Amino acid sequence: MLENSLMRHPATPMRHIIAILLQNEAGALSRVAGLFSTRAYNIESLSVAPTDDPTVSRLTLVTTGDDSVMAQIVSQLRKLIDVVEVEDLTRGDHFERELLLVKLKVSAAQLEPLTALVTEAAGRILAGVLSGFVIELTSGEAQVSRFIAQASQYAQVLEVVRSGALGIRQGAPKVVAHGAVA
Repeated sequence: MLENSLMRHPATPMRHIIAILLQNEAGALSRVAGLFSTRAYNIESLSVAPTDDPTVSRLTLVTTGDDSVMAQIVSQLRKLIDVVEVEDLTRGDHFERELLLVKLKVSAAQLEPLTALVTEAAGRILAGVLSGFVIELTSGEAQVSRFIAQASQYAQVLEVVRSGALGIRQGAPKVVAHGAVA
């Protein structure tokens, strides 16, 4: 599903997905987290993984703020020595996904409707044991939350693991690992 920027008042706090290319150096992640901490900004989710360039990682974080707060965050991030590039993906057309792994305890009587729910949501059953039924789902944040609520109607939720948002800009790349910025 394509996420699109919405027309809004500039001072309205909004959820933002920030993509950061970061040098793979000791303490780099701590400096980014410290920037948020010292300014009392909240990080709602954070995901870090290597890129195709082994010296650079991509950090995707979700935070909330109005336009002036976001401009300040992006400006401060760009000043960090380990930061290669920063992009607020929410400012343009982008794709957003979150991975969910959920472990449920399901009764035999509720197995069929739960399986139907998984199929309808385009999820996958990783383990079909009634006492530890594990489902994988990749979707948008709202759909993942809705799936958990619906699944809890058929089974007891034992454990929930969510990746947090991952995002990519639609169209030509802007944040790339090899120092080239489109």
